[in-house]
Amino acid sequence: MTWRCTGIRWSDGRPAIGWTGREDRDSPLALGQRLAFTAVGERRCLGVRRAGKRTPCPTGLAVPGRTGNAQCPECARLDRSFSVAADTNAADPRPYRVYLAWFGPDTVKVGITAEERGPARLLEQGAVTWTWLGRGPLMAARRTEELLRAALGVPDRIAYARKRVLRGLLPAESERAREVAELHARSAALPGWPESLERLPCAVVDHAAPFGLAGLPAPARVVTEMVPGGTVVGVLAGAAGPDLHFADGIVVDARLLAGWELAAVPGEVEAVTDVPLADIAPPAPEAEQDGLF
Repeated sequence: MTWRCTGIRWSDGRPAIGWTGREDRDSPLALGQRLAFTAVGERRCLGVRRAGKRTPCPTGLAVPGRTGNAQCPECARLDRSFSVAADTNAADPRPYRVYLAWFGPDTVKVGITAEERGPARLLEQGAVTWTWLGRGPLMAARRTEELLRAALGVPDRIAYARKRVLRGLLPAESERAREVAELHARSAALPGWPESLERLPCAVVDHAAPFGLAGLPAPARVVTEMVPGGTVVGVLAGAAGPDLHFADGIVVDARLLAGWELAAVPGEVEAVTDVPLADIAPPAPEAEQDGLF
């Protein structure tokens, strides 16, 4: 039976590597853990996961190694047909929450998430500090999101390339909390909030501990693609959003692991080998549109 990686999953504030085979299951990760794996065969489409159940891709098509989404075009189209983010599921009756997510100095976004998911969306995005703004029906939450974008210039997307750079340039936790609290106050003072959205008080949450930010080495290089036989070995120093940070400064975006069969490394090696690497540098403005959100 072949088990294919589905990337990182966050549950109860902890990261895990997800797998799909006869069923979906997780392998919990711990900071300080030594990881050693190699990519086997070809990267394949993972199909569509909806309401906790995965429907395998009927064709099992190969997927390019550099894309952040391990789906063939048809499965991706079907996935988006149920997507809140794509505004294709406006009749969703579940309550939603609006949040402010802080990733670094002057880098904040606004977003929405289903209330039943709790803070998982914030962990998945790599938000360092955050707070709720309000809760209510989907379209009211969406209108509030658009209000903040228009009135305060707060975006709804930030590129992961930028998040990685900012992760090594963070001010003290108190300064992070102050910036989030100030923006919450400015947001709450705006006119035009939908009446059906319940305002929520500012309650700042910081993810430095679950992400392992205190002991995070300066990121040096990032894996840009997994290839057949590509091997990653190292000590896990931190995990933020989809990113695995290793003690030697290598960063692996776990979205690029999705769709691969990953095998243990016999005897291990002492570094990342045989995978494309890129130096980490402050992103140019156009890098914010790299599509990896």
